[in-house]
This record gives sequence, C-alpha cells and structure tokens, in this order.
Amino acid sequence: MPVEAVIYDIGNVLIEWQPERHYDKTIGEKRRREMFEAVDLHAMNDEIDRGAAFKERIYEEAEKHPSFRAEIRDWYDSWIEMASPAIPHSVKLLRTLRSKDVPVFALSNFGVDSFAYAETKYPFLGEFDRRYISGHMKRIKPEPEIYEMVEKDCGIDPAGLLFVDDRQDNIDMARARGWQAHLFEGPQGWADELVRQGLLNAEEASA
Repeated sequence: MPVEAVIYDIGNVLIEWQPERHYDKTIGEKRRREMFEAVDLHAMNDEIDRGAAFKERIYEEAEKHPSFRAEIRDWYDSWIEMASPAIPHSVKLLRTLRSKDVPVFALSNFGVDSFAYAETKYPFLGEFDRRYISGHMKRIKPEPEIYEMVEKDCGIDPAGLLFVDDRQDNIDMARARGWQAHLFEGPQGWADELVRQGLLNAEEASA
C-alpha cells in the first residue's frame, strides 16, 4: 500500500539522546557505570515520558540516592546537553518530505516539560503535521495502546503509515499493528528507504 504519512521517532532519529555519553564526559566512565548500576535512571525517565513532572521526578530520585545526588540532578540540570546535537540529514529529510506535501507526524517517548524545553532549542519540532508525545498521552512505546491512539486520531489505514524508530521493540510493535516500519541505524539508511518508497528521489534524499 502506498505511504500516506511518515511517522518519526525523535530521540536518536532527529536528535541524539545519549545520557551515558554525557556522564562519561562529566564524571568519567567508572563513576557513570557505578551510578547506572545503582540507580535505574532509564526507568525514572520512562515515568517522565508517561507524564510525571520533569524536575520534580528527577530531584525526588536524587534524594533517594544521596551518594549520587548531584549526578542524578544533572539529568535535569544538563538535560539539553544529553539531548543533543540534532542529526542534520534527518532534519533535512523531514523538511523535504513536508515540502512535497507528504504528511509527517511525530510519535515519541518524551516528557511534557522536556518536550516543551526541546522545542525552544530545536525549531523543527514544531514543524510536524501532527505530534503524538507520550507525556501527553500517558502511554509509551512499545505499548500497543499508543499506536492505537495514533491510528484512531489520524484515521489512516495502518498499512499506509511508514514509521521510523531506533529501537527494535518499537518497530516490532508497529509492524505487528500493520504499519510499515524502518529501523533507524543512521540517516543514510533512512534516506535510502524514502527513495525506495518513492517519497523522495536520490537528489532530494541526499545530505
């Protein structure tokens, strides 16, 4: 079935999201490994992606682990450094699709306040035709309910949706629901997929 809309994940597709890399730079790999073994920071972030308060939830976690208090608070205090930089080729592809009147949506695990902050740094986050942000939806990928919510809202047959995400579990759920999907391993592979689908030509898809 022809693609009727393209759906983008954001983290590690349009914007790099590498907390471990940030901490390796700021506190060193050894200290970072110790902290991540002691504290499930990604589970904490999942709660924010479900709608928990951004700063409050992180600072609450910091108080539970006083030996890592400053480092955990840094998840909030230096969050934009973790969520950077943008991936320029991916952003270009997004804008080129829209210039050709291809509907482009976002479906991303993202907190309410963290997404609002990211919008102030990355203008392209305001350029989607529709945005499905988990913090507002109170569901996260790969839970099937969030995909169902997208389907009901946009009204497009699942087979007409082309979804790009960097996580295999999110891709697997999309495919299980009948979506077309591409596992993002780099912008060139995504560009090649858009050409294969006939949505862009090779020149339009170039970096």
